[in-house]
Amino acid sequence: MQNRPPMLTMAQALDALLAGARPLADTETIDTLQANGRVLAADVRSGLDVPPADNTSMDGYAVRTADIPMPGARLRVAQRIPAGHVGVALEPGTAARIFTGGLIPPGADAVVMQEQCVVEDDHVVVNHAPGPGEWIRRAGEDIMAGNVILPAGTRLTPQALGLAASVGQASVEVVRRVRVAVFFTGDELAMPGEPLKPGAIYNSNRFTLRGLLENLGCEIDDLGIVPDTLDATRDALRRAARGHDLIITSGGVSVGEEDHIKPAVEAEGRLDLWQIAIKPGKPLAFGQVRREDGGFAAFLGLPGNPVSSFVTFLLFVRPFILRLQGVEHVAPMRIPLRADFDQKKPDRRNEFLRARINHKGGLDLFPNQSSGVLTSTIWGDGLIDNPPDVQIRQGDTVQFIPFAALLG
Repeated sequence: MQNRPPMLTMAQALDALLAGARPLADTETIDTLQANGRVLAADVRSGLDVPPADNTSMDGYAVRTADIPMPGARLRVAQRIPAGHVGVALEPGTAARIFTGGLIPPGADAVVMQEQCVVEDDHVVVNHAPGPGEWIRRAGEDIMAGNVILPAGTRLTPQALGLAASVGQASVEVVRRVRVAVFFTGDELAMPGEPLKPGAIYNSNRFTLRGLLENLGCEIDDLGIVPDTLDATRDALRRAARGHDLIITSGGVSVGEEDHIKPAVEAEGRLDLWQIAIKPGKPLAFGQVRREDGGFAAFLGLPGNPVSSFVTFLLFVRPFILRLQGVEHVAPMRIPLRADFDQKKPDRRNEFLRARINHKGGLDLFPNQSSGVLTSTIWGDGLIDNPPDVQIRQGDTVQFIPFAALLG
């Protein structure tokens, strides 16, 4: 009997996978308003200081600190400076009524907030002796002209778009969208709205994987459900390879008689079928499919069980796509949190347990960790990354990966 090769650790599999991810070279310039979720292909530099001039961070009175040696000084209010307006030089013994964002007039070296002042006709009594610079935002305090504010490889978030806009960046150069073809194997699969025949199931993976790909900003070509035959699978692979960077399938990555992905990919390119020491999601296929133009499309075959498909996408497909987009740091955030449960027994594989944060700030475990229980992914807030052969006891600190860090 032939010995099976040892299962790969998650780190080994991810390293091998990312080594095969070649960042896309094609770029496009788009309106900054349309760039949410895209990845920068070039640095964004600021052409100006932010803020561009000294201004106040409070509603109050711009003053000369020399005029207020102690609380109770009475100054004439000589001018009014709303945001967007420019005042005149502040004369000794006077104050300027100023509003948040208003430019500090020449001669003023502090702002006293209005709550510390009392208005008396055209004068103000200042009941606080300010120090130089108090409540003043200095020019360039946030950004200096010429600085890189967003480096190439940054995945643009709403706040990143706001930062680009704050320096007047109307357009950005981004990596083009990753072109992904997907299809699903299994004669048992049906689409919602169709009657279920005996032994059939609805194709939930189609909806889950498409949504995950959309969140990553991919262009998606959905080839639908492919019959469980070698010829049909090979034909689907050839169609999927045309004009695409990546092919993703769900199901058929085992070695049974009805699992045609392995021989089909081997006939159309090359394949590594990995057994990974994780739970859920043990089988993962990675390879290449030849294109008619002589190039190759990357191939990733996910398991068919819905939670296994979901988890392996988050752990392997997501970082692979991010690397294609030019993102360097693709590891998800891990947060140490307290386990508020006892695990029945450890597993020899690296487990990714569905859990959620309770009102005490600890973690509760979903009672059924089966790879077919998709409700656990809705109930949970994320995954506990539990090493092999480690039994979790109540009160232990575990590593938690929030879904919020994986689904965007």
